[in-house]
Amino acid sequence: MSVELKEKGRWDPLKVFSKVSAAYILSFFMKKKNGKKIALVGGNLGEKYEDNAAVYHKYLINNHKDQVIAYWMYDPKTSYAKNEKIENAVPLGSFKNYLLFFRADYTFHGHSLLYDIVPAADKFLFLNRKTIITHVSHGIEGFKKILIQKEDVPLLKRTDYFNCASQYEYELKLNKWKIPEQKLIITGFPRFDRYPPNQPSKEVKNILMMMTWREWLFDLTKEEFIDSTYFKSTVGLLKHEGIQQLLADHNLHMNIALHPFMKKFERYFTGLTDNEHGIKFLDFNHETIEYSIDHNDMLLTDITSVSWDFLYLNKPIVFFMFDKQEYLEKRGTYLDLDTDLYGYKADSIDHVYEYLKKIVEEKITYNEWYPKATDYIDYFDQDNCKRLTQRVMNLA
Repeated sequence: MSVELKEKGRWDPLKVFSKVSAAYILSFFMKKKNGKKIALVGGNLGEKYEDNAAVYHKYLINNHKDQVIAYWMYDPKTSYAKNEKIENAVPLGSFKNYLLFFRADYTFHGHSLLYDIVPAADKFLFLNRKTIITHVSHGIEGFKKILIQKEDVPLLKRTDYFNCASQYEYELKLNKWKIPEQKLIITGFPRFDRYPPNQPSKEVKNILMMMTWREWLFDLTKEEFIDSTYFKSTVGLLKHEGIQQLLADHNLHMNIALHPFMKKFERYFTGLTDNEHGIKFLDFNHETIEYSIDHNDMLLTDITSVSWDFLYLNKPIVFFMFDKQEYLEKRGTYLDLDTDLYGYKADSIDHVYEYLKKIVEEKITYNEWYPKATDYIDYFDQDNCKRLTQRVMNLA
């Protein structure tokens, strides 16, 4: 299946060719300012400033400004870079973007070089042999088998380093992704530097509900999407009388967040807000995942990568894989969804209700599977950015 995470048609081939050609030639005549290294950082398709890439960009700005000029690549159709006054922000697809790519010493991307760092990179990557390219990822691998498209092949081959959160992930990328051993580095995830581990809330009052994305939903019509198991299961959870009553009786708040890749379906969910029962839909443009993790006391999910953060923080998780068989057939997972989950495993909406009721009434604020965190995460010292910088840039 060919998946287009972002519309590429708006990058006019002729304009891209003109910019790339001019940028490539000009790059030979430009010298670096004060001998500083140039690093390009990007993630979330350039649409949001969060996750591993954003945390790492902030780290470079705050700790290595004298040695490195760290640029952030953003989607020019968005306004967050201006509103948040992100330092050294450069619009994707601009002439400056291409020029910096040819001049860069390093790039760090969360999803794909093509979507996060420089559009149409697969067409001219052969012109840049000097830049050290690092994939910092956006979540610990395990819930989604890698989806390699034709355009990804040269990008993966050209990538110099693939960061790993742990020995577990190292083995997975070595044996399942077939990444050469010399390209794998275990330095931990930058986003785990944001908070100390093992920080359960004093009580469960705010519940984050977030489901992961599914590529086979992307081309559905409105009618088909509303009829999908994904949408029906979401509505079913929020309309369940027992769950609604539980929320109301205990003054709880259910906060719904869409995965960034599901943004195109946002308009179908906004009507699900129900103030009477404490159900709120989080606006993609105004709520960050980072904020949602910090300000929610537990997670209700299928298998979103945000669950790793809740495990790291020792907060309760309820897993509800409503389309398990379809998901395994169409995408597949590396982890066993029957034995490897690190939270309560619900098989139905009623089952979800029972677990929520248990957590609330028994005042459970921690994750009883927390001891499994060390199976998937090697570092809990908030020095992941520092290790990554030392390993890739050789900077202390």
